[in-house]
Amino acid sequence: MASAPEVRPLPPPPRDDELDLFGITHPGRVRTSNQDQFLLCTVHPQVVVHGTSLADTSAITLRGERVATIMLVADGVGGSADGSEASRLATISVTEYFASAMKCWHAAGSASEYEFTAALREAAIEAHRRVKEQSAVQFEGRNMATTLSVGIVVWPWLYVIQVGDSRCYHFQDGQLRQVTRDQTLAQEMIDRGALTPERAHNSPLNHVLSSAIGADDAVPEISRVDVRQRGGITLVCSDGLTKHVSDEEIAAACARIVNSEQLCRALLDLALERGGSDNITIVCGRALP
Repeated sequence: MASAPEVRPLPPPPRDDELDLFGITHPGRVRTSNQDQFLLCTVHPQVVVHGTSLADTSAITLRGERVATIMLVADGVGGSADGSEASRLATISVTEYFASAMKCWHAAGSASEYEFTAALREAAIEAHRRVKEQSAVQFEGRNMATTLSVGIVVWPWLYVIQVGDSRCYHFQDGQLRQVTRDQTLAQEMIDRGALTPERAHNSPLNHVLSSAIGADDAVPEISRVDVRQRGGITLVCSDGLTKHVSDEEIAAACARIVNSEQLCRALLDLALERGGSDNITIVCGRALP
């Protein structure tokens, strides 16, 4: 009789001091302003004491264990104040939605996971609504739009929300994986077999978005990656990096990582050396091995 497969216990999540997180943004060498935004944050339950007879509140746990780690990049579309405002609003809106939806975090990775992924999708849709509303009020109905790529680690899973063509990568054991799918007209033609990836790289359709926050269509896509193995790298970036730096070069840089700051700065320097034709934003995170 065959024995039951061994069920290995889930390793403990990394402590806060075992997280190596860094983000950087740069206008590039051509643009006069920076339309990109990024956000790195951790989510914790917290007690806010407004009054007490206790002389010392140190015995009270004021901040609970980390529930999630969030890595966000938003790339404003259009190179104008409209794009900058769109990326700013999307970043604020998504963060506020997550803060107000604390109960959904506990559904991640469980039988009720659909509740969590539905909340992630709704966070992106809420950002879309807010940008559309602000466009009507502030910019007299002119379209303003932004990409949105958000990596959310709820141990032991990385969930990724994708709208547009900013990207999320995961690097593990020497292999780089693009977690997101570019929402561009070129990628849609590749999916239909009408265009090869090689030709798409130089196609004018390669950076024409088929979905964006604030545009006519915003179609959030949700992905999930198991990140329980220590040493893996999650990298979220705007297309200002990937216009100039190939996946092979990103993988090589990840393999040489010293820390997240060194990796982000090395990739930024490479993109700038190649011309820096767009704003460049890179966010990197890993659990120390």
